[in-house]
Amino acid sequence: MSSAVEMKYFQAANAALSDAMRADNDVIVFGEDVAEAGGSFKVTRGLLETFGAKRVRDTPISEATITAMAVGAAMSGLKPVVEIMFMDFVTLSMDALVNQAAKARFMFGGRSHVPMVLRTPHGGGLNAGPQHSQCLEAWLAHVPGLKVVCPSTPADVYGLMRAAINDPDPVIFVEHKALYGVKGPVDTSLSPVAIGKARIAREGSDVTIVTYGATVSMSLFAAEMLAKDGRSVEVIDLRSIQPWDRETVYASIARTHRVVVVHEAVQAFGVGAEIAARIGEDVFDELDAPVVRVGAPFMPVPFAKSLEAVYQVNATRIADAIRTVL
Repeated sequence: MSSAVEMKYFQAANAALSDAMRADNDVIVFGEDVAEAGGSFKVTRGLLETFGAKRVRDTPISEATITAMAVGAAMSGLKPVVEIMFMDFVTLSMDALVNQAAKARFMFGGRSHVPMVLRTPHGGGLNAGPQHSQCLEAWLAHVPGLKVVCPSTPADVYGLMRAAINDPDPVIFVEHKALYGVKGPVDTSLSPVAIGKARIAREGSDVTIVTYGATVSMSLFAAEMLAKDGRSVEVIDLRSIQPWDRETVYASIARTHRVVVVHEAVQAFGVGAEIAARIGEDVFDELDAPVVRVGAPFMPVPFAKSLEAVYQVNATRIADAIRTVL
């Protein structure tokens, strides 16, 4: 009998943090407005009251300091979970992430670990403009030593958060702002979701969509659109971007022989480019058509609602890409 409870995306993240902090006193949370205010998107609401100011702390508005503190705390034996309020400002954290957190295990011969989680929301849809809407996960997936995950459902938010906190290495936990209110069943009794393991969100036989985050639901909607034309679309939710689940993707391509890679981030030099290149190198003989990518155009995210709607990936663009490979 399932013990799943209906939760919103942000509530699942909150539950994962609460349960991890109850299970391990070394888990601490800090960042801008995460304590008294409960976070800009209310993910950390109630943690201060439950666990106290020693474990849940507000910080100054300094992303570089927040991340550097997390690295030091992690190397000293704690398990910090820090929030960067918008992914755009992870740019200020790059030295601590790229040169310190990602390199520590290598530079100390495996004798030092950095068990930290950096939570950060990405993505558009809120008309927040070019400095509060970017999807920069490809930057971080490019850095050896960092793991990058991006859940699309409340269940995966919970499962991946528990896995990320338990991981001995730094994990970038990317959440989508537009998903915080999405509801879904969450079973907190299940084992954590393995980092690096995709899920098949919809089975199909004609074409494979590889995607993650907010574009999973768009891809599922596009699959429904194509089903009306008699086309069977398989949708793979990567869940984890670095490492990504090649085995599940390749097995799907062996069944469908066509693939579309979808993400909200800028298409140029993105996650989709890496996946398309690996598919071309490893399973080229399985393809009956070129790999097609769907992503944002090479420009900043517009402020205006009308322009952002044109800029963003949507189900119609995904459906058109599927028709191209078919």
